[in-house]
Amino acid sequence: MKSNKKIALIGLFCAIAYIFTLLGGLLPISVAGFLKYDPKDIIVAIAGFILGPASALAISVLTALLELVTGISTTGFYGLLMNIISTASFACVASYIYKKRKTLGGAIFGLIVATLITTVLMLLWNYFVTPFYMQVPREAVLRMLPTTFLPFNLIKYGINACFALLIYKPVVTAMRKSHIIETTAPAKQRPKLWIILITTFVLATLIFCFLILAKVI
Repeated sequence: MKSNKKIALIGLFCAIAYIFTLLGGLLPISVAGFLKYDPKDIIVAIAGFILGPASALAISVLTALLELVTGISTTGFYGLLMNIISTASFACVASYIYKKRKTLGGAIFGLIVATLITTVLMLLWNYFVTPFYMQVPREAVLRMLPTTFLPFNLIKYGINACFALLIYKPVVTAMRKSHIIETTAPAKQRPKLWIILITTFVLATLIFCFLILAKVI
């Protein structure tokens, strides 16, 4: 892919990811009063599948900076740092694995591994960083790790992984038909119906769990 076109696509995905963050902010649902669902990881992961993990990292950083500059993120440097780590780790891990194995199985495996790794990684970073920007004792954050941060992050990244898996193929197909990206390899196999059904079931289950965690139901 030519560098100018790749830069343009990075800009396009940044804009879409930013819009997804805006839409996620409209949801009047939060966990523990401050943890909110952010769907932009879906777009960044798809961008990583198309453009590679380095581009996913660039989009993660640029989108986080844009959120800070425009006032969507109000947690300053700490929020910026956590934002970048969260999105970049999820999208880069998933896209790196998919880059090594560009099959449906590779995409599924990459998203599962990304969900687990990012969940664990964010537990560590929440333990170290959250006391500073929340102005609470570290012991209080430690108590929240298994009861709040662990289920929230696992559900959040699981939801984003399911959405990314379900819409990746339609997005790529539409972009190829619009000649936004080129077809450089033979078409991959279409997702089998049973995979779509299982992914949809898992997605619905995770959304239900999120609503319970947020005490909506």
